[in-house]
Amino acid sequence: MEKCKIGKGVILGENVILGDGVVIWNYVVIGKNTRIGDGTRIGSFCDIGKDVIIGRNCIIQAHVTVSNMCKIGNNVFIGPNTSILNDKFPNSEFLTPSIIKDNAIIGGGVIILPNVIVGENSMVAAGSIVTKDVPPGMVVKGIPARTVMTKKEYEAKRLEFIRLRKNYQV
Repeated sequence: MEKCKIGKGVILGENVILGDGVVIWNYVVIGKNTRIGDGTRIGSFCDIGKDVIIGRNCIIQAHVTVSNMCKIGNNVFIGPNTSILNDKFPNSEFLTPSIIKDNAIIGGGVIILPNVIVGENSMVAAGSIVTKDVPPGMVVKGIPARTVMTKKEYEAKRLEFIRLRKNYQV
């Protein structure tokens, strides 16, 4: 736990393991037996459950809930006000945690239902509700989330948007 920065009001459960360079902002709760990889940053007012695994170099913005036993890969971005859930029939005691694979991007205000796998290099658009697995390298959006394009197509559109914005800056 070298050079970690922990804000005020942070509550760490028993046996929490923080990698080097982890930054946790204010008023975050992290449940017992959770592991957070090197270089990950967690915004204020997040609730990270117990037995959660979060990989290296992730960005988890403010007001995110990660339910017990969920797994998040490396280099994952999760936008604010997102919930990753683990119980299809709450208080069933039969948890089916979700998994977010490496390099995924999750927009703000997303709900990922239990037992969902968000594939590697995929993206979930803001405001979506993810009810089934997201294939690797795909972009999904909507309620329920549906595939709308490949990540490669998204990147081309994003780069074109940036290029146009730079040309019109005042």
